[in-house]
Amino acid sequence: MDSVKESIKELGYIPVSEESKDIDYVAEIKRLKKEKNAVILAHYYQEPAIQDLADYVGDSLGLSYKAAETDADVIVFAGVHFMAETAKILNPTKKVILPDLNAGCSLADSCSAEDLATFKKKYPDHIVITYVNTSAEVKAISDLCCTSSNAKKIVDSVPLDQPIIFAPDRNLGAWIQKVTGRDMVLWDGACIVHEAFSMDKLLAVHKEHPKAKIIAHPESEAHLLKIAEYVGSTSGLINYVKENPANEFIVATEVGILHEMQKEVPNKILIPAPAKENNTCACSECAYMKMNTLQKLYSCMKHELPEVHVDEAIQKKALLPIQRMLEIS
Repeated sequence: MDSVKESIKELGYIPVSEESKDIDYVAEIKRLKKEKNAVILAHYYQEPAIQDLADYVGDSLGLSYKAAETDADVIVFAGVHFMAETAKILNPTKKVILPDLNAGCSLADSCSAEDLATFKKKYPDHIVITYVNTSAEVKAISDLCCTSSNAKKIVDSVPLDQPIIFAPDRNLGAWIQKVTGRDMVLWDGACIVHEAFSMDKLLAVHKEHPKAKIIAHPESEAHLLKIAEYVGSTSGLINYVKENPANEFIVATEVGILHEMQKEVPNKILIPAPAKENNTCACSECAYMKMNTLQKLYSCMKHELPEVHVDEAIQKKALLPIQRMLEIS
C-alpha cells in the first residue's frame, strides 16, 4: 500500500502492474463495483468504454443530482477533479475516488478563490454565481452555482434589481446575458475545448453537408453560437438531436458526447465540429477527460485510491450554493 500511495504522490494515479496487464478490466470493474457497493458516475466526455460501464452517464447537473442521492458507499467519479469535489461536498461521509488526480479543467484553473475574492471587492453589491466548473474554494465564496443546463433558470431566480457577477466562463455568461437580458459582470475565463473550433473548417463541413443542423454548447465562442440552430447543454444537445426530425447534425462540443448521442439516434448522421488544431480526430477533445482509462479505473477501484478530500470548513460553505442550485433546478 505504501508503494501505491507513493505512485499517487508522484504520478497522480496508480499505474497498472505487469501482472495486471492481461486482466479483463470490464469484468473486474463490474466485480469490484458489486463487492464494494460502489457507484460509477461518468461524464459524457469520458471514453466510450467507461461510459458503457457507468451506472449513470450525464452532464454536470445530472451528475450533481446523482451524487446527491446515491446510497453507495463508494463514489467512483469518471470525470474531472471539480466534479469529484462536488460529489464529496454533497457526500462528506462517503468515499469519493477519481482514477487520475491530474484530470483537471482549464476553465476551473482560470479562476482561483484568491483572485475571485479580490474581484468581488470591486463589486460589493453584487452576488456571485459560479459555474460548477470551479474548485471547492471558489464555490465556498459563491452565492449560487449553476451548470449550462440550468444557468438561465439560476440567473432568472435572482431579483432584477440585484447585480450579478458571473464566473468563470465568459462565453456562457455572454450567452446567458443574451437570453435573459441581464447585465452581468463577467469573469474573463474560458474552456480551451470549446474555444478550439475553427469557423472556416466548420463552414466548409457545412458546405459538404448543407442539410446538417449546427448545434453548439454555450461555452463556445459567440461567433459560432450565432450560426448555431440550437445552443444548449450537453444533455440539451442530446435531447435536441433525438426530438428534431433532421437526419444530419454538426455537433460543436467535446467529441465524447457522440457516443451516447449515437446510441439515442443510431440512424442519424452526427459530425463533430472541426477543431483549429490538426489532430487525429479532427475534432475537439478534452485531454483532461481522456486521462481516465479503463486501467486507471480498475486500479482506482481495487485500491479505493486516489481519494478526493475537501476541507471540512470549505465543504460546509461550498455546500450552500450547490444546494441552492439543486433546489432552484
